[in-house]
Amino acid sequence: MTAGSRIPSWMIGLLAILCLAALAWTTFGFVLPFRHETGKTVLDTYFTGYDQPTVTAMQNVLSENDVARALLRSMYLGPELVLPALMTMLLFTIVLKLQPGGSYFGKPMHPAFIKAIYALPFIYCFADYAENLSSLIAFGDSSAAASAAALLPWMTKLKFAALAVSAIVILRFVLIRLTPGGVDGR
Repeated sequence: MTAGSRIPSWMIGLLAILCLAALAWTTFGFVLPFRHETGKTVLDTYFTGYDQPTVTAMQNVLSENDVARALLRSMYLGPELVLPALMTMLLFTIVLKLQPGGSYFGKPMHPAFIKAIYALPFIYCFADYAENLSSLIAFGDSSAAASAAALLPWMTKLKFAALAVSAIVILRFVLIRLTPGGVDGR
């Protein structure tokens, strides 16, 4: 019996529901009120990333609007403390349940490649928390605001890249499991 086979499907379902609940809390409790208050979108929702001038523009918006700054800070100290951990647990349990292995383009998968697949959810988690911390510093009154603002776009890109690659890998292994014979006849 492998570790993945001991993970019940209901646990994955529960983690997915908790992720959706935290995402709804973020969206309806902070993102939409922030947009209503400022007419701008929270930078965390830029799926394609953003650049330094966008961060500077957001710093200017927040310097003029105390309500928006309080909303953003509360978001990072509220649901954004929980959501990355929940997403990491969800992604990792799905990958663990799918038991990556077998072959890749007709060749056996190298053990380092399999370890990299297991590391993807944790790379996402690191990048998401680093993005949140960078946002708190960049949009605060710290002397390190400029450094954090420069780091912020990179952390967002790393976060979404790790999330996208995790989703693609999971989809690949789901499709393999659904095909007759699966991986190595599993």
